[in-house]
Amino acid sequence: MAVVLCLVAAAMPFYLSSFWLQTGLFCFAASIGAMGLNLLVGTTGQLSLANGFFLAVGAYGYCYFAGARTTTGLLKLSGLGLPPAVAAVLAVLLAGLAGLLFSPIAGRLRGIYLGVASIGLIFLGQHLLINVLRPETGGFNGRDAQPFSLFGFSFADSNPDLFVLNVKFGAVERLWYLGLALTVLAGLYYRNLLRSRPGRAMQTLRDSEVASAVMGVHVIQYKARAFLVSSMYVGLAGVLLALGFRHVVPDTFGLDLSADYLAMIVLGGLGSVAGSIIGAFFITALPLVLQTYSSAIPFLSAPGQGGVGSSEAARYLYGVAIVGVILFMPGGVVSLFRRFGRRPPGAPAPGSTVSTSTRTSTSEPVAEPATHNPHPRTDRQGRTA
Repeated sequence: MAVVLCLVAAAMPFYLSSFWLQTGLFCFAASIGAMGLNLLVGTTGQLSLANGFFLAVGAYGYCYFAGARTTTGLLKLSGLGLPPAVAAVLAVLLAGLAGLLFSPIAGRLRGIYLGVASIGLIFLGQHLLINVLRPETGGFNGRDAQPFSLFGFSFADSNPDLFVLNVKFGAVERLWYLGLALTVLAGLYYRNLLRSRPGRAMQTLRDSEVASAVMGVHVIQYKARAFLVSSMYVGLAGVLLALGFRHVVPDTFGLDLSADYLAMIVLGGLGSVAGSIIGAFFITALPLVLQTYSSAIPFLSAPGQGGVGSSEAARYLYGVAIVGVILFMPGGVVSLFRRFGRRPPGAPAPGSTVSTSTRTSTSEPVAEPATHNPHPRTDRQGRTA
């Protein structure tokens, strides 16, 4: 099934418009970030609302490492001018380092206390991006992201001009395949990690930290590893967002974005790769689709007019969807597919052709069990009948 979906996704640039491809690119980035948060919340059981911070680290890290020294108005922007592929790797490592620096706090907190502590990273990041690191981030106005290139192939509108089956492949089409490849690789790594020994140790942390410690799991160490891997996932999503937006500003990476990512994994399903992708596509695409088709929907108002806008309507739908999932599908939307795909206990495996007559002819005769009378009768001499 996954292979079929990947093949269908690979054929989409030949049929979809640039709007849908751009929306899909943002959905791919959100899927990677949701996997990272799901690894932390769904697998390890650590509540975090700092996704907006790590997304900003990845996005601005790429802009700084790949950007050159320029002057915008009165502000001089600094940059290293590294190759985009190297800049992307360094940005992901920088996000992982930020997560590792926060891990000592995460190792000693849990539950709502860890969630409140992680919110502090959002406000700290906003202060750093706007006021402290202005030469690196561009301040309130942000800075441009350099086009991505790999082995001399540019993911821009030209250089070189590319036509496939008479369809021009510009920046959006090329970035679509980059986002698809990164999402598939991130999903495969997530799945293999869960099946490995460290993945099983992380899952024991979610159930009981005391039981994990008794079984020999180093609780603080594995919490730190989970934060490291999760922040690298989110940093990679930030790089992909920067490539999709082509210009990043600090307001994008606020607390609302972190809440959206938490809604993604709750709707899709905790601890699931498929659930992360389903929730990411729903939360990311819904406001964009509502905004584009607001004129065709009766109760929505056009941008700039009064009434219920597309973003407010999307929030309402988020709330209704979350309440419905919690009440009727506690395991997320992905649990619905698992429910229909589950085989009843004792049913033969698909493809088995064992008939009833064969089982009867080859089986041993079974003696009937002796019946036990709880009230035996006795005669006059006291003997049991």
